[in-house]
Formats: sequence, C-alpha cells, structure tokens
Amino acid sequence: MRELGIGVIGYGLMGKAHTYAYKVMGFHYDPPPARFKLVIVCTSREETAKRAAEHGGFRFYTADYMDVIERDDVDVVHCCVPNYLHREVVLAALRAGKHVYCEKPLATSLSEAAEMVEEVRKSGIIHRIGFQNRYSPAIMRAKMLIDEGFLGEPLSFRAGYLHPGYVDPNRPMSWRLDLRKSGGGALFDLGSHVIDLIGYLLGEYRSIFAALHTFIKRRPIAPGSNEYAEVRVDDLALLQARMKSGAMGTIEASRVATGSNDDLYLEIHGTEGAIRWSLMEPNWLYIYDARAPSEPLGGMRGFRRVETVGRYPGSRFPSPKSPIGWLRHHVECIRDFIDSIVKGELRPPTFEDGYRVQEVLEAATISSQRGQWVSLPL
Repeated sequence: MRELGIGVIGYGLMGKAHTYAYKVMGFHYDPPPARFKLVIVCTSREETAKRAAEHGGFRFYTADYMDVIERDDVDVVHCCVPNYLHREVVLAALRAGKHVYCEKPLATSLSEAAEMVEEVRKSGIIHRIGFQNRYSPAIMRAKMLIDEGFLGEPLSFRAGYLHPGYVDPNRPMSWRLDLRKSGGGALFDLGSHVIDLIGYLLGEYRSIFAALHTFIKRRPIAPGSNEYAEVRVDDLALLQARMKSGAMGTIEASRVATGSNDDLYLEIHGTEGAIRWSLMEPNWLYIYDARAPSEPLGGMRGFRRVETVGRYPGSRFPSPKSPIGWLRHHVECIRDFIDSIVKGELRPPTFEDGYRVQEVLEAATISSQRGQWVSLPL
C-alpha cells in the first residue's frame, strides 16, 4: 500500500478537522486508500505549533509554512490558513510538486483564484477545494436523482446557510471580519458552501442580483477593549440567482441568524418532483414525486424521507445504518481526495469549481454595490 506524508498548514478548526480525518479514516475504511504519516504541522507561532504537533500527533512542527512545503517526506499539503494566505501557500506547494487540499473559498478575489487555477493546470497535480458538503450521503443521493431526471425540469430553489455567531456586538474583530484578509463576510464564509451546492446540483449560474448588509458596523479590536475598528464585511447576504438551465432561486448567508446553529439547507422544485435537505437533519433526504397518484384523498403524494444516513459505499464502520455527523463529510471528502491521488485521477471539487464559486462571490459583491443584475461569466 502506498504511503503518503501529510503536512498541515494552519491548525484552527479546519486544520483540526483535516487531521481528524486522517486519524479515523482507517476505522471507516479497512483498508484505507493509503497509509499516512502525519509529518509536520505549521501555525503562526512556535509555541502554538508545538502544541498542535502534540495534539494532532505530528512528528515535527514549524512557524514557517515553507518548512512544510520543502520537506521531501511531505506528499500532501493541506492549506487551512486564513483566506488571504491561500494564494501564496497554494502556489508554493504546487510549484514544489505537492498535492494540495485547500479550504474554501479558493481566494479573496477572482484574479487570485484565476492565478491558482492557471498554476494547477500547468502542474497537472491532483488537488481539491474543501466543499465537503458534497459528501453528505443525502446530497450524493440528490445528485443521482437530479441527474436521472427525477425533478423533471428544475424550476426554482431556495437555499441558505445560517449562523448566529456574530449577533453579539461585543464579539471582537478577527481575520474573518477584516475585508483584506477574508475577502468578504457571511457571503464568503458561508455563502460559498451554498453557492457550490446549488451549482453542483443544478449546473452553471447565468446571473446574480445581491444585497449585502452589515448590521454591526464597528467592533472591539480585542476582547474587552474600548478601542473599536470599522467592520467592512457583510453580516447578511441575500442573492437571487438565474441558472443557465432556466431555474431561478434565492440564496441566503447570515452570521446574525438568532436561533440557528449550523443551518445549511436547500429545497429544489421541478416539473416532476422536489427535494429538501438540511445539515441539521443530515440523515434524511426528503423527496416529492409528482408522478405519484393524487387520488383518492391525496393518493400517494407527499414528501417522503429517504434514509441516506451513513450509507457510504465501501465504508465498514460504524454501520451503514448509523447516523451521520458534521465531521463525517470531511472524512469522506479527504478519503476520496487521497483515493484520487493513489489512482492518479483528478476528481471534483477542483480549483475550477472553486473558481466558479469565486465568480459568483465577485458578481454578488458587484451587484450589491451597483444595485443591478450581473451576468456570468465575468
């Protein structure tokens, strides 16, 4: 079995999630697609890097990301740093011949994303962007049904991603609230996932009309500080979208949705059927078949729950009937990425997919500024 050396750059939430995936992959898949060495982890400071190595089980640690990229025993680089650092980390890793898994969004701007796509095209290296929600069994089943024509002609959709974390006006500034470092607010942070899922299920976007709003326009620069900084990223993004297929719909991304938790949802209506899914109820895909008889007294019409649960093909643990959770999507996305490396097959979601999402992010930003529809491609 092939052995791959893993280097992780950034050890926040996503760096930990990616590391976790390698630690448990052999339980879910026996055998896994490859053997792994957790070689080295990088954070911005030596002391946090040392702690990350101890916590994650890495052999080495560093505060310089080039130490990760230049190691001969590192085959795969995970880019889990803030958005504004994606470009330089990814380009350096590609030029060093490393396979790259980059967190979303691909970049802070379309021009940066284009440069990354061009570099990966030249290199021919196996790579991936972290749109792990494609790897929910329910979404995988929805994709099959749509491709088989279950919906008939797709007509309309509504989708969103809702978080409550920025409702508190005393939550201090961070890189996610810094326009230069994040590229955008709720739109980039949460909207990128929704935009990808709708594009994955329904095809390419044709045009966007958007309104972006910042409710809390200044925040403390640090916890308990009396000094404030201006917030220039959106708390709420509302998009109308037209697809090339003719379908139309709405996309919402909010970080001020009081009462929500991690509420990613979608609903798609077609001429012959409909589907619903929610990340907060991930074990079920709801489907409606308009071809079913409606009489007598409703016949067999109505939304039906399909028990997708943990039914990943080939997974051996804990059970195909076991409920699924948030981290499992990451495990499956990374497992498929590793399998693609072993087999030499480039599989989506690729940087090209990330670029298409970046186009929508940029179109939404332009639309909000100008108050008009923006056509794609840009």
